[in-house]
Amino acid sequence: MNLKALRAEAQELQNEIVKWRRDLHQIPELGLDLPETSAYVERTLKELGIPVKTGLAKSGVVGLIAGCEPGPTFALRADMDALPIQEETGLAFASRHPGRMHACGHDTHTAMLLGAAKLLQAHCAELKGNVKLIFQPAEEGPGGAEPMIRDGVLADPPVEAILGMHIGTIFKEVPAGVIGVGYGPLMASLDRFYIKVIGKGGHGAMPETTVDPVAITGTLIGALQQLVSREQKPTHPLVLTIGRIQGGSAYNVIPSFVELEGTVRATREDERQSIARRMEAVVAGITQGLRASYEFKYDFGYPPLVTDEGVTRHVEETARELFGPEGVMTLSEPTMGGEDMAFFLERVPGTFIFLGGANPAKGIVRAHHSSTFDVDEAVFWRGSAALAASALTWLDKNHKQRHASRR
Repeated sequence: MNLKALRAEAQELQNEIVKWRRDLHQIPELGLDLPETSAYVERTLKELGIPVKTGLAKSGVVGLIAGCEPGPTFALRADMDALPIQEETGLAFASRHPGRMHACGHDTHTAMLLGAAKLLQAHCAELKGNVKLIFQPAEEGPGGAEPMIRDGVLADPPVEAILGMHIGTIFKEVPAGVIGVGYGPLMASLDRFYIKVIGKGGHGAMPETTVDPVAITGTLIGALQQLVSREQKPTHPLVLTIGRIQGGSAYNVIPSFVELEGTVRATREDERQSIARRMEAVVAGITQGLRASYEFKYDFGYPPLVTDEGVTRHVEETARELFGPEGVMTLSEPTMGGEDMAFFLERVPGTFIFLGGANPAKGIVRAHHSSTFDVDEAVFWRGSAALAASALTWLDKNHKQRHASRR
């Protein structure tokens, strides 16, 4: 495959990718219920002559590009959902749905995968196998990857490798248009916990007649943080954040209970499981030792996102050939954000790459999940090129390796 020619073809698609993105940006939808977005993707794929399956995880859309020769299947995945945020960008193509906004770039992911689909369909005669196009709902919650997997998205034909991509400022060191790749643990788990410290309420002037859950909570907070500072290997990232503490209703009354909610982020599954167990042990020990009781819930959400070395190296080499050495960065540290692409990577070798989308020179610097979030549209063709080229070259390389093994 001539990647220079593919790069030029992707550049020619730039205006069309921008149009797709702007259309999608105006119709943000939430969770698993994306009727307008799914219909738009389905219609566009059919216009490109690509067979489509719909209804996976309610709103998921899957296209399949079959090559001229039988072979394995490489999957490309994009998320489609938006966030419950009122848009304040002032863009001419701003959200038409009040209280909803594409504030994380999923509209661009969908548009860039449509661009890759058009490139791949134009080169289907060169494919040594298949490319499966996965358009996923509910990445922002409650999670769309796992239900799509249950609905068979990785089967018929079975997926042997997968690639996803995220745009924006998650890794701020990645400039606009540059591809960031990472090896091993790259994003964290996304877990939630709830703690209720149950004491005995009473008058603030007579603490001896109470079991004060506020004082116990103060002790508990420090002890929980010691799980990170004193039980976790310092070179392995781990975050325990308490985001909500609520208890009491009057300045001179000791309440009967205090509630805490928060999140844990870990980059290794064994450490994730360990801290969940240790948290409850600490809560039980402190509350019972101080004459209180407790409730504890730990919800395991998205797992850590861990990339496959072989697929990552292939995608990195392909991107360097496409864009030159200056167009690719190797990421040295993970982000503690979560991503349900991790469910796909638990089951299939694959990787997740990051396309720089901020551009200070254009004033495009807002963080993800902001009401003024935007990205530099000039980089879109690069995303489509990276996705399409990675699939084409992986299938070609796999075909050559299998053919050589038969000799």
